[in-house]
Amino acid sequence: MRKNFGMQPWTFPQVVFIIGSYDENGVPDAMNAAWCGMGCDDEIVMCISAGHKTTKNILANKDFTVSFATKDQLVASDFVGVVSGNDDPDKIAKTGWTVEKAENVNAPLFKELPMTLECRMREYDEQYAYMYGKIVNVSVDESVLTDDKPDPDKMGLIAFDQVHGKYRIVGEVVGNAFEAGFELNK
Repeated sequence: MRKNFGMQPWTFPQVVFIIGSYDENGVPDAMNAAWCGMGCDDEIVMCISAGHKTTKNILANKDFTVSFATKDQLVASDFVGVVSGNDDPDKIAKTGWTVEKAENVNAPLFKELPMTLECRMREYDEQYAYMYGKIVNVSVDESVLTDDKPDPDKMGLIAFDQVHGKYRIVGEVVGNAFEAGFELNK
């Protein structure tokens, strides 16, 4: 038997994106956003309303970064989601994050977050709050590479559990993608 809950925004897992941007004065900002994902091979899609400081920054500057929140940076990552840059211009300083300019776009890279997508805005649909960005580059701290590839276990990536209002660690490997299904062809 199943229980129906009606329409709910429940998907598992919701990766915790940290969206970085600069304002018109070059001041870095970041926000925590879980309603994001891949649009296609080179495109990121985010649902972020026009009132966010980050949205305003991206609309003015066109460039942004997307980093992935980690267990080690959970407190700071949650902080940039509960405190608005519209209200607290010093919020990045309070995180303790080291800010560097991304190599390929005019947006901040946060050194403590080991994997970052450097993006350029393609389009913003204000009616539905969808922002589409072209991924220009992916940079990954060498400390979280295994066999020269990003290692989720070393990063300690977290996901948002909207049902319970919790962050969960992304973990255990349970099978091989594009391989496990072939068992049914035997």
